[in-house]
Amino acid sequence: MPKAGSHRAVFLVGFMGAGKTSVGRSLARRLGWEFEDLDDRIQARAGRSIAEIFSDLGEVEFRRLENAALSELLSHLNNAPRIVALGGGAFTQPENVALIERASVGVVFLDGAADELFLRCKQELRERPLLQDAKQFGELYEQRRSSYMKAFYVVDTTGKDVDWIAAEVACRIGLE
Repeated sequence: MPKAGSHRAVFLVGFMGAGKTSVGRSLARRLGWEFEDLDDRIQARAGRSIAEIFSDLGEVEFRRLENAALSELLSHLNNAPRIVALGGGAFTQPENVALIERASVGVVFLDGAADELFLRCKQELRERPLLQDAKQFGELYEQRRSSYMKAFYVVDTTGKDVDWIAAEVACRIGLE
């Protein structure tokens, strides 16, 4: 694990609705770093939306595309520091975790109460292939949480606004 303040990249992980993209953008602005959402890279490479990839190709193919996009991103990390938001399932895949660990980047788990995360997702206007009902959402959250807990840092997002969370992340990882 890199020591606090020595990061050239910080990866935000967590469940749907945790705020990885919103917090990532805010944190990047705050630090003057670049921001990238891995899902955007996957969509650009595949020429279709995440929902279309799931629908047309299935989750197994999506995970393969996700791993390829992550490998590409990590191979192109340069001296420009970067905040990266990973999709909700990316950090639950052992091959992705191994890639990230070898890259020695900071990893922050944005946690939150499952019921709040579900409400955030329901309020969004974007399609989420794995969002069904509150019961299924809570079960998937619990299945994935132990993987997220392998992150170097954990920041609770419950009841907090995006800029507050970004400030907390920056402090927690020693960048402010």
